Amino acid sequence: MNRLRLSSTLAALILCGSALAQQPAPQPAPAAQPAATQQPAMEQLTPEQRAALAKQDADMTQAALQVLQLVDGNRIGEVWDGASAAMKRMVPRDEFIKQVTIDRNRLGAVASRGTPEVSRSLFRAGQQVPEGLYINVRSATTFASNPQPVRELVSFRLDEDRVWRVSGYSLR
Repeated sequence: MNRLRLSSTLAALILCGSALAQQPAPQPAPAAQPAATQQPAMEQLTPEQRAALAKQDADMTQAALQVLQLVDGNRIGEVWDGASAAMKRMVPRDEFIKQVTIDRNRLGAVASRGTPEVSRSLFRAGQQVPEGLYINVRSATTFASNPQPVRELVSFRLDEDRVWRVSGYSLR
């Protein structure tokens, strides 16, 4: 039963990613700013492009909530198992599980999560983050042992096979 649940969860993430990969990715305008901070100007997009971005935001928010449910359920290894190869090269499975477990145990159970916000980043080769297009879903989360909201972030990377996969989870 547990394997079936894992398979269906990962399949949902992968299917979500496949569908999103078919949508045109936003192309940041050239600027003097680092590529990682650029966002498309909404007023420069067509209504169809805005609708596609809104759908992608909703789909990625749903995928992030599924990842958060896995983390909340202490199924952190399952998050790593379905992650991007880029993330797997940077962080070994045991280290990922250990660090997320330490962070979450320190904060306690989730008390509430704010409305998720979606952003996009494009990293070029030679930066600290592997080259690629990323979607980040963050929310202000309050935990039982910490009265102040903490920024909870799930990142996705568009892999070479055009599938969005988890590329990170962090708390700040």
